Amino acid sequence: MPVRRLVPSQEAADLLDLTRQLAREELAPRAAADEAAEAFPRDVFRTLGRAGLLGLPFAEEHGGGGQPYEVYLQVLEELAAAWASVAVGVSVHGLSCVALATAGTPEQQQRLPELLGGELLGAYCLSEPHAGSDPAAMRTRAVRDGDDYVLTGDKAWTTHGGEADFYTVMARTSEDRSRGISCFLVPGDAPGLSADAAERKMGLTGSTTATMRLDGVRVSADRLIGAEGQGLALALGALDAGRLGIAAVATGLAQRALDDAVAYARERETFGAPIIEHQGLAFLLADMAAAVETSRAVYLAAARLRDAGQPYGQQAAIAKLVATDNAMKVTTDAVQVLGGYGYTRDFPVERYMREAKVMQIFEGTNQIQRLVISRALARDDVRTTTVTPGTPLALAR
Repeated sequence: MPVRRLVPSQEAADLLDLTRQLAREELAPRAAADEAAEAFPRDVFRTLGRAGLLGLPFAEEHGGGGQPYEVYLQVLEELAAAWASVAVGVSVHGLSCVALATAGTPEQQQRLPELLGGELLGAYCLSEPHAGSDPAAMRTRAVRDGDDYVLTGDKAWTTHGGEADFYTVMARTSEDRSRGISCFLVPGDAPGLSADAAERKMGLTGSTTATMRLDGVRVSADRLIGAEGQGLALALGALDAGRLGIAAVATGLAQRALDDAVAYARERETFGAPIIEHQGLAFLLADMAAAVETSRAVYLAAARLRDAGQPYGQQAAIAKLVATDNAMKVTTDAVQVLGGYGYTRDFPVERYMREAKVMQIFEGTNQIQRLVISRALARDDVRTTTVTPGTPLALAR
């Protein structure tokens, strides 16, 4: 069913219309087959890039779309409603460009138009096999050698691993636990960089995930983003934005599960009436709809804080927690609505349920989100944003 949206401009409305058209014509018809075949849809990302959808929240002078984050997230939601793997990939690509866009020198940022233009695809290397939720424990090292750095180590759970054209890699440059990590932009064809076989996952099988091996990967010093020791701060800042991306993706997936469940409930009859007219199931659908709307409202509220230049880390964690937990519940309930049919692969809701599960895990598990939220509460750092009446918050600066 169409989602009612409030957007800050006609340009944004047109952009969402374009996204829906691409999702309907280019993504939805092939999603089920590519997921079943575990095929990575590299061509789809080129299509989205050429349409300007890969760089939407980045500045126009860097080759981006200059759109508010609240608009970008709604684009992600629309993509996810058609094909979650692709929407996750768009979010990860954006995540891989954040450090360069926020901390790169003007000379380094000259690379951004190429990275955002659609022909290149990015990946983000933070987690390690022994240090998933504790990035400060990473062991991958970058050692200065003349005008270069030499990177050695392993990076786990890399979305687009082995498929990406560039990798934003966090590596240790000193023994200081939190201030000894630095950020590097590594070309995908760098000698010594390789990918293990793709992980065999429960869901999102159209999205390649692999461990990346860095065996003496040499990069020039001008590929250090920011200063030495700034990497962990850059990583955590990017994760705030990434968490909002996953919240939007989870909301789109949940919306699709709700739409399929409602469509089935309107057509399926028992005891002489469509099952949507039976109170027990109707109330289940109502709860599903309430969960989807709640997720959307929470991620948009956090995005508007970001667009207003306000701190939003706590709100991003809340959005990720709420939206992904809701997606897991809504997709599970969609299977229940379809009954036995929902448990078969003849209907897509079982795939939605499998895809929702990992969203509670990546970009920081939901247990980590609770830790982030509780620590923010302990600091009591509540702030108030003042906006001129009548001004969309997304446009306030």
